[in-house]
Amino acid sequence: MTQVTTNNRPIIYLAATGHGYGHAVRISTVADALLKLRPDTLLIMVTTAPRWLLESYISGDFIYRPLAFDVGVIQSDSFKMDKAATLNKMQEIYTKRQALMAAEINFIKTNQVDLILADIPPLMAPIAQLAGVRCYMMSNFGWDFIYEAWGEEWKDIVNWIKDCYQQCDRLFRLPMAEPMNAFNAITDVGLTGGNPRYNIDDLKDKFNLTASPEKTILLTFGGLGLQQIPYDNLAQFSDWQFITFDRNAPPLNNLIKITEPLYRPVDFMPLCGRVMSKPGFSTFAEAMRLDIPIVSLVRNDFAEAALLLEGIENYAEHQIVETEGFFQGDWDFLKQDPNPPRIGKNIPKDGCTVIAKAILDQVNN
Repeated sequence: MTQVTTNNRPIIYLAATGHGYGHAVRISTVADALLKLRPDTLLIMVTTAPRWLLESYISGDFIYRPLAFDVGVIQSDSFKMDKAATLNKMQEIYTKRQALMAAEINFIKTNQVDLILADIPPLMAPIAQLAGVRCYMMSNFGWDFIYEAWGEEWKDIVNWIKDCYQQCDRLFRLPMAEPMNAFNAITDVGLTGGNPRYNIDDLKDKFNLTASPEKTILLTFGGLGLQQIPYDNLAQFSDWQFITFDRNAPPLNNLIKITEPLYRPVDFMPLCGRVMSKPGFSTFAEAMRLDIPIVSLVRNDFAEAALLLEGIENYAEHQIVETEGFFQGDWDFLKQDPNPPRIGKNIPKDGCTVIAKAILDQVNN
């Protein structure tokens, strides 16, 4: 076996929007693919998402740099957004951008970074330009798309974000995307996501999962969670089992709480007949990669949600539930069969590897 020398090891800087967990999960799956293709790659993970989350997806070492170069959306849970606070914070970042950029440009130069991959903080593109390295980005939407839908007071911030994105060298556009017209060079890729890494029978034994897959439901509402999930409804499904990562969930006989950070929702998906979620790319993508039907709530005030719901309607077995039916209903929809995909389950699933190969090809040139 040929020994890889470390004096020319690739040094890749990966920056993710820190709000929620989805962006950090997506970029971590690419980071893991980089290590699988080139084990000596030095990863610098730049996000305010918690280190344990990154460790649950990356099967190797990395440098953790907990910094934020954007804010995403300030939220109290997966549905409640504070648009005024978000605008104030983005204006603050804009005002302080020169100082933010100067410090990071120095870090990137000092550490001889070869390439930046961002999901999808706008500032990373001008930072890369000034640091003299290439900037690739990955996403199914830009923050200009989200903020533009929120009104005229966002216009200046939206225009600044578009200007930043125009400086990006290459965008890997994920499925279920908006056009992302601010970017000049776009490569369409398949779904990203983690792969289950535990034996199914071992999980069944450890967590006493005895129900059939058709009667096993994964409840997962992203890193921000949901307040006031109507767990009382589970009483009507006494011979079913529900799996949750919600540490505040009540103790119920048919509710299994997963609290150890080494486990991820994707690890339990193969045991489940359905995944119940809010609209979120990473959860949808991981379920679709495993062909697990999705039950999703609607979300009318977040522009990405319509794209995601259209995506599962086209490419996954699915049920779309109105918010009122979830919070005030009796969850009878679980007793109905999911709808078939309109197009079929033929969406590419190799996004992580395609992006990682493109990065290494660029660095090795």
